[in-house]
Amino acid sequence: MAKMSDDQVAGVLDRAVAGINPVLDTLSRRDPLGLKKHTFHDDPHPDSRVQRALHLLAQGLDAADWPGTQGWTRRSMHDRADWWVNRIGTVNTVAVAYPGVFGGWTRRLPLASVLGFANQAIVLIAIAREYGVTDRAHQVQLLASVLCNREMSATTVDHAADRADTDAHDADQHHGATLIGAIWEIATILRGLSDEFDRRPQPVLPLRMLAYIPVVGAPVTYVGERLALSQATRRGRKWIADHPAAISRRPA
Repeated sequence: MAKMSDDQVAGVLDRAVAGINPVLDTLSRRDPLGLKKHTFHDDPHPDSRVQRALHLLAQGLDAADWPGTQGWTRRSMHDRADWWVNRIGTVNTVAVAYPGVFGGWTRRLPLASVLGFANQAIVLIAIAREYGVTDRAHQVQLLASVLCNREMSATTVDHAADRADTDAHDADQHHGATLIGAIWEIATILRGLSDEFDRRPQPVLPLRMLAYIPVVGAPVTYVGERLALSQATRRGRKWIADHPAAISRRPA
């Protein structure tokens, strides 16, 4: 199979980023029960059983420092970036590791590879946003560098974005998606990058070999992918530090 061009890779990554950002917006901003506002006061609402119950639930949300809560406002920029790695990245990694429970035959399929790629992409965009990298083109360049080992020019990314049919339609498709549903949808977009999957930060070789063993494959894959995610985030932070022009707003 012919190697994908930078234009082709940029086009797929652009579509993925267009889907990832609305999901992260939903996770950070959505508050259907109004729990987040309860974290900013200590009123236990003794006269309302419903409000009292909501307040108790809100305390748990605040303890988890969920985006939009009072606990979140107390976290530093770096701590907020770490939150996405430690909370959302952990949940996504469980989904990545699950196919390993069936043993080696599932490893012959691209499923684990594409899910691992999607997981790293979602977390990288999440931490990039915390550091102020909100421009989609720069986010695509970040993913291309860290996950595909390709340094792309702004012109290449812009041309790919112009050709991609991803704007409001794709954003609406992904808006409100569950976290596990989101990683599957993003993986579906990214499956065209099969030649690029081995370029992303990978679990170390011994863990990749152990992942072929039935039953223990899932926990071994989890550990390997978790370590690979940490490596990806370190590379992502370095890319941001090396490209200060990519920061389009001052982080809160």
